[in-house]
Amino acid sequence: MVSTVLLVGCGNMAGAMLRGWLAGGMEVDRFTVVDPRATGLPAGVRHLPELPAGEQFDAILLGIKPQGLDEAAPSIAPLAGPGTIVLSLLAGVELSSLRQRFADAGGLVRIMPNLAVALGKSPVALAADRLNDAEREAVFTLMQPLGTPEWFDEADFDLVTALAGSGPAFVYRYIDALAAAARELGMAPDKAARLAVAMAEGASALAASSPEDPGVLADRVASPGGVTRAGLDVLDEAGAINELALECLRAARDRSAAMAAEARTA
Repeated sequence: MVSTVLLVGCGNMAGAMLRGWLAGGMEVDRFTVVDPRATGLPAGVRHLPELPAGEQFDAILLGIKPQGLDEAAPSIAPLAGPGTIVLSLLAGVELSSLRQRFADAGGLVRIMPNLAVALGKSPVALAADRLNDAEREAVFTLMQPLGTPEWFDEADFDLVTALAGSGPAFVYRYIDALAAAARELGMAPDKAARLAVAMAEGASALAASSPEDPGVLADRVASPGGVTRAGLDVLDEAGAINELALECLRAARDRSAAMAAEARTA
């Protein structure tokens, strides 16, 4: 069991995870935050301006910026001994790079969630090094209040980052585009925004609960010669939407791979 967690850095993502854990019923005294700039932390969370010397934690969550790893690692490493699992949110920083900086840690885990962890609704991709079966189960259990954890090979992590980590931004952009189109066609801006968000919320909930693939659901909504089919025909023409999604994920995946290469040579 991972009973105590030290959060080194508590920005947007680490803060969302902290809120998700607490909303999921975990005790506030299990968490310690080290971040001199953190504000608005949940009541009761232990907040320190600097790393606590000599303390032992079951897990250390790295919530700093990837480019700050080399500066922070020498101070964190003494706390990451054989009884501690290092959990990393650092996009593009591979397990081998973490192993170089935290050689004595009991285990290393890369995590790729998104901000829906605060609601317990995020995919949580995991890739590990030096974890036994019991430790893998302990990490998986720790992540369950945040959404749907799943283990991946690290070789898949650049694509996982593009889909699970960056994906919400792509969805938000499409929601915004639908609202903008409705405004352009004459709908009041506030109503267009509310309708687009509510539609996306309901559609996502149905997709999550349905045994059918989203593509099948789309076709089930569309009657031959009907309103929905007219719109889908525009999206489907020459595979335009599939090609756009492919290029979007490819660009994000390739940037993740480039960041990993940069961290590897730092």
